[in-house]
This record gives sequence, structure tokens and C-alpha cells, in this order.
Amino acid sequence: MTHHEGDPSFRGLPTKRVDQVTEPTGAPMSFVHKEGALNVALQNRIKDEELKKNPGVKLSHAPSIAEDEFYVDFEDGDMRNPVNFSLTRKWVMTITACAFAGITGAAGSSYVMGYSSMIRDLDCTLFQATIGLSMYALGIGLAPLVTSSFSEEFGRLLFYIISTFMFMLTEVMIALAPNIQTVIVARFLGGAFGSTGSTLVAGTIADIWLPHQRGFPMSLFALSIMTCNGLGPTVAGWIEANPSLGWRWIQWIHAIVSGVYFIIMLLFMRETRSTIILIRIARKVRKDTGDGRYRARAEENKPSLASMIWISCTRPLYLLLTEPTVLSFSLWVGFVWGVLYILLESISGEFKSVYGFDVGETGTIFVTITIGSLLGYLANVYQERMYQSSKYVHRKAQEARLYIACVASIVLPIGMLIFAWTARPDVPWIIPLVGLTFFWSSAFVIYQVVFVYLADCYGPYASSALAGQSLCRNILATIFPLFTARMFDMMTYKWADTLVAVIAIAMIPIPFVLFFYGSRIRQHSPVSQKIAEEEKISDLARS
Repeated sequence: MTHHEGDPSFRGLPTKRVDQVTEPTGAPMSFVHKEGALNVALQNRIKDEELKKNPGVKLSHAPSIAEDEFYVDFEDGDMRNPVNFSLTRKWVMTITACAFAGITGAAGSSYVMGYSSMIRDLDCTLFQATIGLSMYALGIGLAPLVTSSFSEEFGRLLFYIISTFMFMLTEVMIALAPNIQTVIVARFLGGAFGSTGSTLVAGTIADIWLPHQRGFPMSLFALSIMTCNGLGPTVAGWIEANPSLGWRWIQWIHAIVSGVYFIIMLLFMRETRSTIILIRIARKVRKDTGDGRYRARAEENKPSLASMIWISCTRPLYLLLTEPTVLSFSLWVGFVWGVLYILLESISGEFKSVYGFDVGETGTIFVTITIGSLLGYLANVYQERMYQSSKYVHRKAQEARLYIACVASIVLPIGMLIFAWTARPDVPWIIPLVGLTFFWSSAFVIYQVVFVYLADCYGPYASSALAGQSLCRNILATIFPLFTARMFDMMTYKWADTLVAVIAIAMIPIPFVLFFYGSRIRQHSPVSQKIAEEEKISDLARS
């Protein structure tokens, strides 16, 4: 017996040639015959002959025509397959990944609470400090267009390690910044590295959970971002209120939390991208056997990293500009996200001027984000049950995701109007907070629905559709805070908030149009037609 024959991973290795392929038996790894290997080998041999005419070119010889090739794949129940991880391991990894999304969310919003001491210490203007808020959103929006391809090439775990460590360093950079320019640069870099929290986490959830199981983990992902957007300013407000701490300690605490998370991530996260795992297994098989016939499917016709970056940069823009579903939902959630950043910028000033709150008390107001997110989460739990009900899915297909979104589109402007018209000295401060809670709960529902609805509609192109909406959402979040102070100075808080509510009212038809006509719109979409054709081919192949 050779040193491989006792290893279960190699019991299925075939030993016969071309027309004598042996089916693997009893192994956790499947080796599938690759049809057309002879033609590929012949083409490669011809290519080698041509390369010999060019001296100085390094040649790689193709396999012999007599050789066969085999795909390495998972057998059913193989525990190396991420979807077969134990339930405990799945939840530990899901919570760990969502924690990073929460940390990046808190870092984005808590920054605004340190404006007063930052302006004093760095001798900068309010507008310059606001640029730091906008740059964070810009980094989150732009970076995934490039970095998403690196996770395809090198796996998710390595990307988690690098981005988490670098995110921690950006927080240290801000805490030690000698001037506002350094803060602005560090905020952009922090958003870029922190974008992993809003892009890679969703991919990790898709890696380890089956489609019908992803509703609750995805809700937890959205909940972690939104609740920490509220908890961050709440804690930061009381840090800013302490004269001996101030804005630098807001950043130091973020750096400390990020450092602790980095250690936790190293302990509990594992690679979850199945194609990367299979490539590594195939390499190990080739190394241990000395037989180059064993390959992962992802290694065949693999595009270059440069072409993957090009696709990841252009396809989201193509879907955003040509697909009515992606464009309308992106503008809707982008507007909501921009208003969220407007409120982050303006709530403290409004409650200081109207109710005389100090900085610690204004920070506590952001608890309404957490409360509203929890209410929105409960609404999405109900929406998920409706979606799982066969009568709703059979009646509306993907549009069965939009029932609660239609309600949220109405509640959101109502909340803004309550906030706009009740934030005055003769009305108790709790009333405008009720309006804010309505807004946050609706914003959470919309944020969650956009993810699951676009993922359902665009299947294999879901990541590009979501990248497109993320770009639109964060660009609007970048722009909105830059005119917030000027808008409130010219229009007053009441009328500026009313204007926002009127725009939200104008957007109410978006989910209703897609609810009633979404399937018809997709029938005229070239991308949707291509997806439908691919699904038919896949169904025929399985049958």
C-alpha cells in the first residue's frame, strides 16, 4: 500500500487512462471526468510549438494527449464544504462577521460627536470636519468595486485579516492626527478597509447558509450595522462630554475595540469560499500524487485578476444605469442613506438649540436608531414568514419580498414630518424622538429589503447589482452632509426636514410599482432574460 492509499481523501483517485475512467467510491472528495480534455491538450501543444519560435519566452508544456483530467469536487456531507459546517460553527462565524459590520458602522457615525473638540484642537472649520464624515462613506462606496475581485482570487479569510488590521491602524492614525487633512485621509482609508464589513459579510453568509436559510442571518447583518450606527454616537457623546477625553479618545476606543476584534476574528473565522477551498485541495492532491490531472473547476478558464477587477468595476455601473429595478431601488435606498447622514450631522445641533441638550444628552438621542432598527428587524421577521408562505411566493414570486417595504415607504415620510413639526420648545422632546424612531425603523426595512430583493432578482449577478446600489447609496451619503449645515441655516430645521419628507413622499410609488409590475419590467430586461436562459440550461443539466 502506498502512503496515499490509506488517506480517505485519495481513495477515489483513478489510476486508469483516457477510456478507462474509474468512478470514485467511498470518498469525501469527488473526481469528475473532464470532457474535451484531448482537444484542450492538442490546442495547448500547438500553442507550445508556436511559442518555441520566440526565444526567451518561458514555456509550460501541456499534458500529454494520452492523459485525462478530473475535476475535484465535494461529495455530499463533506465537512470541508462551508454549507456543511456545523450549526454552531455557522452561527459563531456569522456573529463574528456581523460584529465587524457593526464596528465599521459605529466608527462611521460616532465621528460626528467629536466635532466640537476636533474643531478646537485642530483649528479647523465645521465644513472641514464634515468632509471627514463624507470621505468615510466615499471609501465604503468605491473600494468594493476593486477589492471584491481580490476575495474571488485569494479567498475571504485573507481579506478579513488584512482589512481588519488596516482598519484598526486607520483609527490609530485619526487618534494621532496632527491636522484635519490627516483626519480626512484616514477617514477615507478607514471607509475603504471597513467596506469589508458591508460587502464581505454578505458573501460569507451566502457561503455558509443555503438560500432558504439566509433570511435571519441577513437580518442580523443589517441589524448589526444599524444598531451600532446608534450605539456609536450614544457612547461617543458621553466621551466628548468629558473635558479630559474628547474626540481623540473616541478614536482610541474604536482602535482598542478593533484590536480585540482582530484577535477574535483570527480565532473563529475560517475560509468560506468553496472555490478557494477546492483549489487548495486540488493543489494538495497534485502535490501529494505528482499527478497534474486533478483540478478544481474554478481553475479552468480562469480570468486574470486584471480582467476580474475590470468586470467588478464596470458591471455594477452597467446594471445601475441600464436596469430599472437596480436604478430605482438604488436611488431610493441612497436617498434614505443620505438622509441618515443628514440626521447624524444635524440632530445634535437641533436638540442643543431647541431643547438645550448638552453633547452627552444629544448622543443619547441616537438610541432611537437602535430602537427603530429593532422594530424594523421584527417587521422583517414577519416579512420573512410571509415570504416563506407558499401562497405569497406563488402569487408574487420575488415581489413577495416587498409587502413590508410598501408599508415602510409610507411610514418613513410620516416619521420625518412628525420630527420636523414637533421639534420645538413647547412640545416635549420625546415626541420628535417618536418621529425619528419611525424613520429609523422604516430605513432599516428598506435597507434590508434592497439586499434580499436584488439578490433574488439577479441571481448570479446579485453581487454586481448590490455593488451598484452600494455605490449609489454611499455616493449620496457622501454628498448630503456637505450641504447640510448650509441648508439648515437657510431654511431652518423645520422646513429643511419638511423638504426631506416631501422628497420621501415622492418616492413612495417605487416599491408599489415594482410590487405590481416588477415581473413585467424584468421580462424586458436583457440581463434578466439571460439569467432565465441560464436557469433553464441548469435545470436541463440537472434533469
